[in-house]
Amino acid sequence: MKARATRADAPASCLRQTDWRYLAGDTVAAARRLLGCTLTSTVDGVEVGGLIVETEAYLGLTDPASHAHASKGRTPRNDAMFAGLGTLYVYVSYGIHHCINVVTGEAGDPAAVLVRALEPSTGLDVMAERRGRASDLCNGPGRLAQALGITLRHNYHDLARPPIELTKGLAVADADIGSSGRIGVSRAADWPLRFFVRGHPAVKTPRW
Repeated sequence: MKARATRADAPASCLRQTDWRYLAGDTVAAARRLLGCTLTSTVDGVEVGGLIVETEAYLGLTDPASHAHASKGRTPRNDAMFAGLGTLYVYVSYGIHHCINVVTGEAGDPAAVLVRALEPSTGLDVMAERRGRASDLCNGPGRLAQALGITLRHNYHDLARPPIELTKGLAVADADIGSSGRIGVSRAADWPLRFFVRGHPAVKTPRW
């Protein structure tokens, strides 16, 4: 079993606060602004990546579906959510799939946005090898993490630095953004905090 990255053993560069003004403030707005941004991975020295086309907002202490809801407290699992803007929070879903989140709250405010789908644009052959298939490379949170080679060892990573970098993209027009309830949660599933590029093939059909 691979060791989980923790705040104590993360490199200082991974804990440094950076300039993420376009994601600061309202996490719902940040989830919308992340659409069209580029997520790039150079894990193992090979560049892969694509455009973010689906996200979900998790509002932290006041959100029953958040890993950091006030009822849970601060734990080893959710600690990266408290590290501040631009931090990568990685967790394992159902003991199998890695899922990646962009922390959007200031230090101590555990709000974050789950990246649910990408439009692959770079390193498709490498993504296909990692996924063991040539299609459906990044249309789901577990699939995209696998395609990008992201695991728990990248928890707490500063997304301004390699090997995993988030780059501001062109704004997606409001008319091109759809919303729905969140997927795969048992509480507050009907909160309209899932956002996606309308009609994109990597986006699953909305439930709501």
